[in-house]
This record gives sequence, structure tokens and C-alpha cells, in this order.
Amino acid sequence: MKRFLIPLAASVAVLASVSSASAAGRLVVYCSALPDWCEKAVETFGKAHDVKVSMTPIGSGSGYARILAEKDNPQADVWYGGTLDPHSQAGVNGLLEAYQSPMLKEIAEPYRNPATSKGHHSAGIYVGILGFSYNTEVLKQQKLTAPACWSDLTKPEYKGLIQMANPESSGTAYTALATYVQLWGEDKAFDYLKALHKNIAQYTKSGSAPGTATARGEALIGFGFLHDHAKEIKAGFPMKMVVPCEGTGYEIGGLSIIKGARNMDNAKKFYDWALSKEGQEVAATTGSFQTPTNVNAKVPPEAIKMDGVKLINYDFVKYGSEATRNKLIDRWIKEVKPIER
Repeated sequence: MKRFLIPLAASVAVLASVSSASAAGRLVVYCSALPDWCEKAVETFGKAHDVKVSMTPIGSGSGYARILAEKDNPQADVWYGGTLDPHSQAGVNGLLEAYQSPMLKEIAEPYRNPATSKGHHSAGIYVGILGFSYNTEVLKQQKLTAPACWSDLTKPEYKGLIQMANPESSGTAYTALATYVQLWGEDKAFDYLKALHKNIAQYTKSGSAPGTATARGEALIGFGFLHDHAKEIKAGFPMKMVVPCEGTGYEIGGLSIIKGARNMDNAKKFYDWALSKEGQEVAATTGSFQTPTNVNAKVPPEAIKMDGVKLINYDFVKYGSEATRNKLIDRWIKEVKPIER
């Protein structure tokens, strides 16, 4: 197998159902995976290790912003899930603890130390494939041909029928932007984004929202990480996933310990558990169908099979850097966003 500063979101604390009387300690987790996965993970870990866990669901961009705001007085111990880019930014800016878990030996080599700092500030816990899906019933109603490539999505017949997230707030959308630049070069990528913009009905705040809208027939086509779309298909919605013919990028789900964590021993225990076979197999039990990075973990049958998928050699160091990300997002804001649709 050869993601951003946004306003802080309100958080909800969720406590794992572990007896505080018998708990051997505490742990505070910021979780940027889907909420049901977050809850199941902290509950499972807390019971197994006799630790009382407090968990706050938070988007990956908001997670970085909060950790940065709290750098002089950290309020959490572990940052779990979400796209790697904000984790990378946090590592480069000195917000994370370096830690080489003994469980790294079970992690596929590209995901052991993937972040920009190359200082073991983050590890990868899952891989998610970028693509799009279309609603098969809406396709029939519109009497349109199914898209198979990124280039298809600029065709005039899809005007007003596509949803994607806004790269200002969404790591998913930034991954798409960076993917196009790596596929075609920056200028051609922005030519594509300008043409695509004319067909976009709505830019959503979150990366998972376009898939949800597509599942419910509110859009014909939705961009996203395909494991989110697999969950909708599993629930019975009429969607078909597409890995674009030109090739595509992917995400690595990040895992980091926050520098100055108050519960460092339990943070390391959680980190080790999250890298383990047992820890990574929790996701599928909640309907999250990413590919685990632990080579011994079972790959959910609903996950996109990596064999045969045309992936670009995504440069997580360059495109995870603050300078590159800000440059590309600023160009999108100036050149794409103002165009009338």
C-alpha cells in the first residue's frame, strides 16, 4: 500500500462504564473517529484495563485546535482517530509525546511512523480509501450514466447533483485536494476543481456528510472516504462505491499521545491497545469498515479491498505540512470558492 484549524466544537463527555471505586486510574481521550466507535473503544479498553475513561468526540481539525489552545495546560491524554494531517501538524509544533510502542512490530511498516516529524509522535491505526459513491435509484430517475472517474464529475449532466466537503473545515476534502495536485500537478488540479465547482450543489462542513446525503437521495454523487459509504450500504441504502479510474489518495487514521499528559502510563496503555489486533477490530463492530494497520487484525468484508486499487504514492510528509496545506487551501478559497454556480 504504497486531514485544520476551524472553530472549536462543543464537546460531549462520555464515560466508559467502569467502576470508579476499582479503577486503577484515569484516562482522557479526544476521539476523532465516529462517535459510536469512540464510545465502544473507550468502553472496551476501560473494562479490560480497569481504567476510568473520559472521552470527548471531536473533529480532527477541532481536535488540533483544542490541543494547541490547551498546550500550557493539557486537558486530555490521547488523541485517537481522524486523518493524519492534523496529527502531523501537532507533532511538528511540539504538542505530542514521542512514543515507540512495543506493538509497532505488528503494524505494517508504512504506518509505524508516518507523520511529518518522523519522530514517532503518531502511528497509523487504519487506512481509508478516498472516492465517491452514487445513489443507484437517483441515477435511474435522472437517466444518467454512472460515473467511473474523477473526470466524469465535471460533465454538465451532473450539475447540482454532487456534494463534497469544504477543505477549509474537512480533512476529507483536503485529502481530495492534495490527491488532485499529486495526480495532475497544482495548476491542472485547480482547473479541475474550478470545473467541478460548477456541479457542486453543496459544500458540507464534515467529510462524512456527502455520503449520508447520497444514501438518502439528497444528492446523486457524494465524495468521501469509502468506509463511511460502506456503512450506509450495509444499512440498506442504494449506493455504489467508486474508486476513480485515474487513481486516488487515501487517509491514515492517526493515534497520538498529547505532550504533558497527566495520565501518561494509561495513555501508553491505551496507545498499545489501539495498535493491537483486539483494539483495531473494535471499529468493524460499530459499522466502521476501514482497513486495519495491524497485520494480524481481521479486515472487514465490507472494506474496500486494497488489492487492485490504484492508489497514488501519497506524500504524507509534504501534504501533511502546515505550509503546504495552508497554501493549497488559501488558493482554493481565492480561486474556486468565489466562482458562481
